[in-house]
Amino acid sequence: MAADIKLQWQTGRRNLMLPVNTKILANPEEVAAQACRIIIAEAEAAIRERQVFRIVLAGGSTPQRTYEMLAGMVQDWRAWEIFWSDERCLPADHPGRNSQLAHEVWLARVAIPAGQIHLIPAEHGAARSAEEYSALIRDKQPFDLVLLGMGEDGHTASLFSANSNPATPVIAVHSSPKPPSERVSLNFQTLRACRKQLVLVTGAGKSPALFAWQQGANLPIAYAVRNDACLLADAQAGRSANIVATVV
Repeated sequence: MAADIKLQWQTGRRNLMLPVNTKILANPEEVAAQACRIIIAEAEAAIRERQVFRIVLAGGSTPQRTYEMLAGMVQDWRAWEIFWSDERCLPADHPGRNSQLAHEVWLARVAIPAGQIHLIPAEHGAARSAEEYSALIRDKQPFDLVLLGMGEDGHTASLFSANSNPATPVIAVHSSPKPPSERVSLNFQTLRACRKQLVLVTGAGKSPALFAWQQGANLPIAYAVRNDACLLADAQAGRSANIVATVV
């Protein structure tokens, strides 16, 4: 396993097709429910084998329902460690931060020790917080599960361009096309250096990007996601792509 993870980390090639394990579900509620089941299964396996479960959370609105479902689960929350794929450089309590949504609908409702919830300190500015988070995650990899979403333009985390992949595990983003312009993000290699990836894509607005990814377009998501990832999409997102996949 360790050798495989190292190879995946060092390989930055684009995934020219959708992951093999791509499933199209009827609606966002079913996507969230299936995602919740996968996360719980991965957590229980990791805790059983290694006594800790380390998960990287996605920002945006897509995973909100999954987070709400997780809040209602009975788990050994003391064994969970939480990280984020990216953060916006806003004040720590700003409602626009990715961490705020997860905190409000999930993390504040379960007994994960505060010291195991690893916020990106984006209030310190992009460059400084990228350096600090790089140091924090250095001994935490490989992550057990990386949760990702996809924007309508094919971006994931705060990676808006597929043309650069800095060697530093966490990067400062200074010119995001979406506000705020200053952000912090795990890079492609860091997102791939994990035991499992789970990608959630919902809504008709994502359908063109999903189709472009399927056709081999040069999108950030294609560089971040491994071929062995699990991709869950709803019927609206999968419509234009005409994906041949399991319909649940």
